Amino acid sequence: MGVFTMMVALSSFAHNGEEVNENVLRAFNKEFADAQDVNWEVGKTVLKATFRLNGQVLFAYYQETGNLVAVTRNIMSGQLPITLLADLKRNYQEYWITDLFEISAADSTNYYITLQSADQTIILKSSGVQGWQTFRKQKAS
Repeated sequence: MGVFTMMVALSSFAHNGEEVNENVLRAFNKEFADAQDVNWEVGKTVLKATFRLNGQVLFAYYQETGNLVAVTRNIMSGQLPITLLADLKRNYQEYWITDLFEISAADSTNYYITLQSADQTIILKSSGVQGWQTFRKQKAS
C-alpha cells in the first residue's frame, strides 16, 4: 500500500460499532504489549488503534488480516531529523507549523508537515531524511 493510498484510507473512518477481529487484536497485543488506553475505529479498509505507549499517543493501522500497515505519531519540530529541520528553517521561514506527524511503515519513516502563512497552506512530505516535497498547496481564503 503506497503512502498516498494509505493517507486516503486513514482519513475515511466511520465508527460503525463493528468489533475488532481476533487477528488484529492478537497482532496488536503482540506488537504493543504495554499499550494503555486503547481505542479502536473500524474503517473501510483498515482498523485504527489509538493508544498510549511510553508516554506518547500513537496510532496503529491494521489490515483485517492482522498485518500492521503503519504507525503514526504527532511530533514536535525538534524531533525531526536535522536535515529536514534545517531545510524548513532555510526555505520556509515565513510559515508556521500547524501539524507535524511521523509515519513508520514497512522499512521506511516519512514525515508530513502542514505549514501556513497569511497567503497559503502547504503540506510537505519527506521521503526519509533527504528533504521535503510538496504534497499539497492551498491558497488562503
